[in-house]
Amino acid sequence: MSVAEALETKEQERPVAGARPQRADAEAAVRLLIEWAGDDPNREGLLDTPTRVVKAYEEFFEGYRTDPVELLQRTFEETNDYDDMIVLRNLRFESHCEHHLVPIVGKVHIAYLPAGRVVGISKLARLVEVFAKRLQIQETLTAQIAETVDTVLRPRGVAVVMEAAHMCMTTRGVKKPGVSMMTRRMLGEFATDKELRRDFLSSLAGPNENFG
Repeated sequence: MSVAEALETKEQERPVAGARPQRADAEAAVRLLIEWAGDDPNREGLLDTPTRVVKAYEEFFEGYRTDPVELLQRTFEETNDYDDMIVLRNLRFESHCEHHLVPIVGKVHIAYLPAGRVVGISKLARLVEVFAKRLQIQETLTAQIAETVDTVLRPRGVAVVMEAAHMCMTTRGVKKPGVSMMTRRMLGEFATDKELRRDFLSSLAGPNENFG
C-alpha cells in the first residue's frame, strides 16, 4: 500500500455519525437553542440568525470536506540538494473545541528537514486549515499536522509547535483569561537530535519567549 493510500484509508476510517442532516434541520436546531437560552427566535433581530449560524458552521468546519493528503501530493525535487531546516513560523489558526464548540485561537510553527523533496509553503498553511477546521483538541491537532507531513513527504524530521488560547477556559468554567496552552510533536531527527531541536525551538523564541 502506498503512502497516499494509507493516509486515505485512515481518513475513510474516521468516524462519521450517519448521514449529514439537511440545512432546514440544522436551522431548526439553532432556533431551538435560541429558545432554550431564553430568547424568542421570531423577534426581528433573531429571524435570520439560524441561517447565519448554519452558514458560519459551513466555514468553521469546512475541513471535513477536504482531503489533507491531496494537499501535499505535489512536491518539488529541484532543490540544489538543500537539506537544512525549512520553517514556517507564526501561522495563525482558528479551530473549535470538540467539548464545548467554542473557539481555539493561536499560532503554529512547522519545520521539516527535506530528504530530496519540498512542498510549497502555502500547502503547509492549507494543511493546518484542513485539520483546524474540524472539531478538535489541541493535542490531536498538533499530532495530525506533524504525522501527515511526515507520512507524505518522508522527510528526515518534522517538528510542530502550537500555542493557543481556549475559549472554553477563558470565557466559561474557571474563566482564566490570558492563559495559553502549548503542544509539541517532534518526529525523526527532531526527536533524536537535541541540538537540532534546540536550534529549532530557539528560532521561534522572541525576547520574552522560551519554547525550550
